[in-house]
Parts: sequence; structure tokens; C-alpha cells
Amino acid sequence: MANRGGQTGRRNRHYGDSVGNTAVKKFQMIDISDTEEMEYPAPRKVSGTRRRDREDDMPYRRNVEEYPVRRRQGEEYPTNRRTKREVPERRRANAAAIARRRRRKRQRLLAGALLAAGVIVVGGLLGTLLWKVVGRFRDADVLSGNTREERELIRENDTKKPLIKEEFLTVNPYSRPAEPLTEVRNIFVHYTANKDTSAEQNRSYFENLGITGERSASAHFVIGYEGEIIQCLPLDEIAYAVKTRNYDSISIECCYVDENGKFTDATYQSLLQLTAWLLREYKLTPNDVLRHYDVGGKKCPLYFVEHEDSWEQFRQDLTDYIMEE
Repeated sequence: MANRGGQTGRRNRHYGDSVGNTAVKKFQMIDISDTEEMEYPAPRKVSGTRRRDREDDMPYRRNVEEYPVRRRQGEEYPTNRRTKREVPERRRANAAAIARRRRRKRQRLLAGALLAAGVIVVGGLLGTLLWKVVGRFRDADVLSGNTREERELIRENDTKKPLIKEEFLTVNPYSRPAEPLTEVRNIFVHYTANKDTSAEQNRSYFENLGITGERSASAHFVIGYEGEIIQCLPLDEIAYAVKTRNYDSISIECCYVDENGKFTDATYQSLLQLTAWLLREYKLTPNDVLRHYDVGGKKCPLYFVEHEDSWEQFRQDLTDYIMEE
């Protein structure tokens, strides 16, 4: 009886009624005809150890332990199983989020670098293509400003290379600096200003300038008064001939024997043939052949400066020579 009364008292206290048996009797008098019948296990005697285990499994105790209590200042977090399990998971989640952000940042940087490289490559290809297109137009003289007759003259120019003796100067800072000649826009005609000197003598004069350092002077070609042609410099190097036009022109020096600077017939014919061949090589016209006098005002070549009609006649003879060839 004592054990049964003890169990009944605990059950009544659980439902909040201070009266023991009376509360049970009142509970049993409730009409439950409309409800489903429920079977309750019969109470049984348990030892003290098992009773404590069952008390730990009571619902209200489990609810209290499942949900952590709000921590006050100075108190420690409750050490329950869920809290211990959630802290490492939260740390792993935070670490994973940081790793994802770093990975995305690296991916953005890599994408930006690839985009910049792609833009550079595409720009280079487009620039190369544009350069080739412009070069073709230039070769066709569409952008050069030449007239139809001049373009026709360029196409008809089939002048063969004349007999040229190559005697290149020694590289030196006064007559052969060996600097590149990247383009040719004009052909300049000069005279040696040394009466009765041959092409070999004038070539030797340019060579000696590298030793004496007296001045800077040279030319790509020297034509003797007997018509011989000596090449002193390669056509892809500059000459010290026209001060402001050395980097876009080719110069021809001509020997003479008359006091007025007039060229011999052999020199004149070699000048026509050499100039016509150079015009074909660089797709130029007779209008692109100039005197040294035309740039800088120096009286060179003397005879063509003092006799303007002779200079115009030379250009006409050059045109006729190209058309005949």
C-alpha cells in the first residue's frame, strides 16, 4: 500500500493537484464515451535505480535539457550534447564559406586576366590585318595621291636592274652609321662638286671620312663620268646626303667634267636607268625624284639648279624611258 500510495502521490503532484485519491476519482468520473479508448500500462514495482533512470526520461526533464538556457553575463554555456555538436559544425560551415569566397575571388581575377589577354591578342590581330590592308592599298597607290597616269606608269615600269658594282663602305660613324632605312619616299639626285673626279675617287673619299672624321657625308650610289655605277651603301641603310631626309630617301651622286656641272651623256643615261629601276623597286613615280636643291636650297646638282628646263626635261626623259622599257 505504501508503494502504491507513493506512486499515486507522484502522479497527482505531476498534474498539479494537492489532493491525492480524490483527484483520481474525479478524473475517472469524466464521460469518455465519445473518445477512443486508450490502454495504459499497469504500474509495476521498480527498484530505486531504475526509478531514477525513468525520472530522467520524463518529458518535462527532456524538454529542459534539449533547449539551452539563455546565458547571463559571467555564466558559461550549458554543456549539452546539441551545443557540443553544433559548434564544430558552425565552424566548418564558416570555413567552407570563406573558402568559397576566396575561390570565387581567384576565379574573378583569373577571368579578368584572361579577358585582358584576349583583348590584347584580338587587338594585335586586328592591327596586323589593318596594316596589311593599308599596305595593299598603298601598293596599289590608292592612298598615295598619285594620278591615274602615274599609277599606270608605276604598273608599266619594268626596268631591269643596271650593272652595279658593290663596294660597301666600312661601318663608321661618319659615312656609314649602319642605321636602318625603313621607308623610301624620294630619290635625290646630287653632283659630287669635285670636277674631273671618278666614281672610285669619290667612293674612296667617303671611306676616308671614317678615318679622318672631317665631316659626315655619303651616298648610296656614285655614277662616274664614264657611266659606271658604284654602290657604297646597302639600300636598307641610311646615307648622310640630305640632312633632313636621310631616313626616308635614297641618294645618287653624279660625277662631271664640265665647269658648269653638266653631266656627260654616259652619266646621264646611267642616271636614267638607275633612277627608273629604283622607282620600280619602291613603286614611285618621276615626280618623286628630287634635287638636293628642292630640300634645303643647296645648289646641287649645279646644272639642274641653274637650268630648270633641263631638270624638267630629265623628268620627261625618265617617263619616256620607263614607258619604252
